[in-house]
Amino acid sequence: MTQAAPAFVFAVAALGIGVFSVMDAAMKMLVIAIGVYNTMLWRSFGNVAIGLGLWSLGGRRRPSGRALRLHGARGLVTTGMALLFFWGIARVPLTLAVSIGYTAPVMALLLAALVLKERIDWRAPIASLAALAGVGVILAGQARGAAPPDAWWGAAAIFASAILYAVNLILARLQALAAGPVEVALVQSVVVLVALGCAAPWLAVPPPASLWPMIALAAGLGSISMLLLAWAYARGSASYLASSEYTSFVWAAALGWLVFGERVSVWTLAGAGVIVAACLFAARRRDVAATATLQSQT
Repeated sequence: MTQAAPAFVFAVAALGIGVFSVMDAAMKMLVIAIGVYNTMLWRSFGNVAIGLGLWSLGGRRRPSGRALRLHGARGLVTTGMALLFFWGIARVPLTLAVSIGYTAPVMALLLAALVLKERIDWRAPIASLAALAGVGVILAGQARGAAPPDAWWGAAAIFASAILYAVNLILARLQALAAGPVEVALVQSVVVLVALGCAAPWLAVPPPASLWPMIALAAGLGSISMLLLAWAYARGSASYLASSEYTSFVWAAALGWLVFGERVSVWTLAGAGVIVAACLFAARRRDVAATATLQSQT
């Protein structure tokens, strides 16, 4: 595996988060139009098609047994995580959804130490606490305004999704060490499609033709994001890269305002400033050491 500068690895992870944030905006539009299940189902067909195309261009290496187990586990976690998150973002502003999601990297820090036996650099917990303080500023501002009737249910769904996302970050680290980015993107997409397909006889409804370009866009952005994050997590520890999640707030604020007309308050801007500063502080770490013992875990 090629070595890369820690700052570059962090930048790739942040880019993956940015692409994923654009996909979130597209998914919110689709969920409002056709519901969370059909949005997820039809997008998954696109993800699998893209993954097959990329895999056919490569070496078509057969996944190992350990890799398949990790693909299956992460695919199921991703399915539940995505359904909860996308259902939630249709009911709350993107900035609020992303803010609640910031609890995931903090939980991932603890899981990385407990499960992956990673050494937590002193900057990582400080950056996480600082970013959480920024989230607190944002939520304080949100509490001052009037919330839609189902906003609290949406917030609860996103918090449940954040718990699953913390597990997903740890599985991403293990998965990236066991398989290449294209294999990760393809097999995980297949697992998600199979899981969603179990309910297709009762819930699947073909979307109108006007929405297919948006579905294709969401699928393409999701695949690109997955490839970027898989590359980064193969070269950086989960405890270090978890802080890159905080860059998504800037994207959510911009997209929420431009696409959905969601006003960005002074409280939101102040919290974003704290979050970005925390990310820059975490990115100053000079060593991103892979945990060698992971190579032998089954």
